[in-house]
This record gives sequence, C-alpha cells and structure tokens, in this order.
Amino acid sequence: MPTLAEQLAHMATGAVYDDLTPELIDARRRAVLATNAYNAAYGGSQEQREELLRAVVGGAGEGANLEPTFRCEFGTNIRLGARFFANFDCVLLDGAPITIGDDVLVGPKVGFYTSDHSLDRAERVAGACVARPITVGDGVWIAGGVTVLGGVRIGTGSVIGAGSVVMRDVPPGVVAVGNPARVLRPITQADRTGFASQH
Repeated sequence: MPTLAEQLAHMATGAVYDDLTPELIDARRRAVLATNAYNAAYGGSQEQREELLRAVVGGAGEGANLEPTFRCEFGTNIRLGARFFANFDCVLLDGAPITIGDDVLVGPKVGFYTSDHSLDRAERVAGACVARPITVGDGVWIAGGVTVLGGVRIGTGSVIGAGSVVMRDVPPGVVAVGNPARVLRPITQADRTGFASQH
C-alpha cells in the first residue's frame, strides 16, 4: 500500500483515488483531533492559537484566525494567507490543495470542498473519488453559507454573495451570486463608503 504522502501526491494529480484507505482514514482522525485542540483554545492568546493552527494546516500567515468550529479533512493541503479570517463553522475539505490569499474574509457556515465521489454507485461504494484544487485570491470576501467546489479559482478582490454555490471560476474584482454563482457586476468606485479614508 502506498504511504500517506504518496497517496496525497496521487490525489493532487486529479486522478481517481481510493477514499477509504487506512492511511487516509487515520489522517482524517488526526485532523479531527488537531482541530479539536485548535477550537478548544478559543479565547487564548493569538500566538498560542496560531501555533495550534500551524499544527493543523500546511501553512498559515500571520494573524490567520478561524472561529469555532473549524473542521478540515487532512489539513496538510491547506495554505492560508496573512490576516485570513473565517467566521463560525468553516469546513475546508482538502483532498486537493486549498490556497487562500491574504486579507480574505469568510462568513459563517462556509464550505470549501475539493473532492467529488464517483457518480457510479458501485465505484462510489468502493471509495472512488477525484479531488481538484481551490484557489482564492487576496482580499476576497465570501459571505455566509457559501459552498465553493473543487477546481474553482476566485479572483483577487471579488465578493461572493451569501448562499452562493461556486462551481466555476470567478474573475477578479466582481460580485458573484447565486446557485450556481454568476457574475452580477464589477466592483467600482461607487461601492466605496469613505470608511478607509477615515482610518
């Protein structure tokens, strides 16, 4: 049987993989225990929480923070930028890499799901899955209740409206909403409130 590292490398190619190997099942168990420790440290120092977060994920920039309850599948495939913030109940299922830029805000109950089970019943029961990466650019705001599916790129500075399901790429600097999410309009100077100039 291939090692966990070999299996994760195979999964990152986008090829079909066996979701039910002992190595992957054990890696998920370890991720649950590590996220339990991170969630339990809520209210502690930022330094302590960042140390615990870095024990879960593959990389986290300074000031990265997830409110409870944060869950992930493996953790090792997750890269979070500086000042990343996720509100309550964020789920990052990282069968493939999830890369999130700096200054990204994520609302409550948002899920990032890289993996798909096979559509064929017999294959699905046997554990057949395919994982595709998710990439989120700097300065993105993803509102509450959004689902982001595998293979998606969200461009820098864009906003995803609450309850949307993001099934395809979103360009930079736009508002996208709906199920499936569609570009509603560009973000323009008219969207400025003047708040930034006051601080």
